[in-house]
Amino acid sequence: MTPAVDGTPGRSFAYVLATLVALHACMASMRLAASLAVLQQGYPAWVVGALLSLYAVAPILLSLWAGRLADRFGFHRPVVWAVALALAGAALPVATQQVGVLAISGLLTGGALSIAAVAIQREAGLMARDADDLKRVFSWVALGPALSNTAVPVLIGLLIDHVGYRAAFAFAALLPLVAAWVAWQVPRGAIAAPAPAGPALPSGGAFELLRIPVVRNLLWVNVAMAAAWDSHSFTVPVVGHARELSASAIGLVLSSFAIASTAVRVAILSWGEHIGEQRALMAAITLASAVLLVYAWLPGTLGMILGSAVLGIALGSVQPMVLAMLHQAAPPQRQGQALALRMLFTNAATISMPLLFGLLAAATGNAAPMWLMAVMLVAARWPARRLGAPANAKLEADTGRV
Repeated sequence: MTPAVDGTPGRSFAYVLATLVALHACMASMRLAASLAVLQQGYPAWVVGALLSLYAVAPILLSLWAGRLADRFGFHRPVVWAVALALAGAALPVATQQVGVLAISGLLTGGALSIAAVAIQREAGLMARDADDLKRVFSWVALGPALSNTAVPVLIGLLIDHVGYRAAFAFAALLPLVAAWVAWQVPRGAIAAPAPAGPALPSGGAFELLRIPVVRNLLWVNVAMAAAWDSHSFTVPVVGHARELSASAIGLVLSSFAIASTAVRVAILSWGEHIGEQRALMAAITLASAVLLVYAWLPGTLGMILGSAVLGIALGSVQPMVLAMLHQAAPPQRQGQALALRMLFTNAATISMPLLFGLLAAATGNAAPMWLMAVMLVAARWPARRLGAPANAKLEADTGRV
């Protein structure tokens, strides 16, 4: 399976990417529709935070298993599990939007995406030809969620405003079926797992990978940036609701973030070989910290749109760099486990941060979660400075450090 020719993804890679887009769009639809449904029913902001946290509970429980599953079976078997969970989770709220049902749906759809994402990221990384191509491949992978985030918020907002919540959830339930169809087009067994190089690694768990300094520091930086992303996802609906914006306007603000994150990932596709991963991460941390500090004072809907767009540029540039560096730092036969560790750490933050955001917003102000994340990003500069060459880290790992 040829991943790319002159930077253009091949057909099999396009199907892998489309699988991710469909499953992520399902989860994004559920998150926004469920958040607005809870607010419309009169629940306070902390309930929204608790509901969003549930999207990370199943990934915490399933991510390490998903990594082992991907390392052993590749792409198709994890996607079958993901489609089944996503379809069940999205179909439940079509019947009723009670908060308990929405909670169960969050568990199922969040778990589905985590299982699929590990397998898809691993499959995509195996398609790269060299380190520069790896950044381009993971830019395409990062574009998948960005593309779904661009269209989904506006579409869900329009469905809610003009048809109703049931129609929004029905749309979400169709997307796993789309994912199943496109995943079926990916050839089975087209890519074999790379043979281990050098001395055999110990047979312990994935947490042994934390002994590689680059892996450890990458995970810390990734957690901080992912939590900043979550603070934006939480704050925009809450602030928009407080300002009496319509669901469509809130969706437009969220889409501006997604459009900007998409644009920066497209830029990485063209200029990836000229971008240093560590320098890009430091620049993203600085820009995101500044925007988070001033977001509360941005005037009106237009101000929120512009602020979200700038934040999208900063945070959208991170995932391709982190995935590329992590793929290079991990031993070849344990790349699925390394990606699963990233999923585990990210969702451990996601499950705790939205609830903290809700409590903080209720006790202080709606924008307080963004201020908290600005401080956390400033702290993330320390591990970001310590990132070295991933290839060197992998060589050290293969000679016995892991």
